[in-house]
Amino acid sequence: MEIASLVAKRSTCLRRSVGAAIVKDKRILSTGYNGAPSGIRHCLETGCLREQMGLASGERHELCRGIHAEQNAIIQAALHGVSIKGADLYCTNLPCAICAKMLINARIRKIYYQAGYADHMSTQMFEEAGVAIVHLKHSMQGSPA
Repeated sequence: MEIASLVAKRSTCLRRSVGAAIVKDKRILSTGYNGAPSGIRHCLETGCLREQMGLASGERHELCRGIHAEQNAIIQAALHGVSIKGADLYCTNLPCAICAKMLINARIRKIYYQAGYADHMSTQMFEEAGVAIVHLKHSMQGSPA
């Protein structure tokens, strides 16, 4: 989890810094942080559209320049030909419903997270799909990863 927290420091989101690490057999397969896609100006430069529109966290995800940390971790694994099937995700925040659908289809088996997120549908979907979710409230020194 400490690695996910470190990766979150690369975030270019003005509202929330999120980091993710996909791990299997105690090996880091991929990492990601939230921010605009490669080659696109970041919110640090353009301002936050969601803030300007007064949108609450967890709503209208499509109205954002950024991509979520979990999505970036999945994409990075795909770009480099790394299978994440059967891996675990360590994320600084509970994934949203959009990320949950991607993680379920990518066959992630367990989600470890530190902070919650204002999207309760993701928890329901993880439970229905049989993906274990573990809320870690403290630093992960000596964690299974």
